[in-house]
Amino acid sequence: MDVYEAVDSRRAVRAFSDEPVPEEVLRRVLRAATRAPSSGNLQPWHLFVVTGEPLAELKRRATRRALAGDPGDEREYPMYPDGLTSPYLDRFSAAAAQRYGALGIERDADRPRKIAALNSDAFGAPAVLFCYLDRTMGPGQWGDAGMYLQTVMLLLRAEGLHSCPQVMWTMYRRTVSRVAGADAELVLFCGIAVGFEQEGAPRLRTGRADMAETVTFIGA
Repeated sequence: MDVYEAVDSRRAVRAFSDEPVPEEVLRRVLRAATRAPSSGNLQPWHLFVVTGEPLAELKRRATRRALAGDPGDEREYPMYPDGLTSPYLDRFSAAAAQRYGALGIERDADRPRKIAALNSDAFGAPAVLFCYLDRTMGPGQWGDAGMYLQTVMLLLRAEGLHSCPQVMWTMYRRTVSRVAGADAELVLFCGIAVGFEQEGAPRLRTGRADMAETVTFIGA
């Protein structure tokens, strides 16, 4: 699979099979991803790979919280800025409608609980990667972590795997930290569900803005 095909076929999959992901594949992907860009070569990411019984226990704990309507732990960083306006709010709303429509989640009072319960099971994924950063790091290093995780997700596609980034795990960051063993000096950025796509699952691809809306050529 070349890089263009990996980019084009990468999408947030929300239905995974229970087929385990071989550890040697994860190790190969994560070893190669160390070449991701990093300003000053700080390589600020700390990744915890959780599988097997520890992941099953984490899912059980998080799902109990989700089904109980637990609003989650206090946020350590905002998922989205306050007062989101057009065109960002338009894109967000359109993607949410597509996503939850494909999952069969109606727009009703129980919707947040249903969404949280699906997320807390990592959509059935047999592996979740939890990315942390040291609390002393700033916006530049968070950008580095994003480039690292994109590199990981593209390499997973090259291995025939799919993924789904989940900022939702920050809602249950205390539960995640207890299972992963992350110390208090680290802040949870996100989790990434990893696995093989479930056969017959709806293949949703959210739309993207036309390049002319986001790219300006100067000097051409």
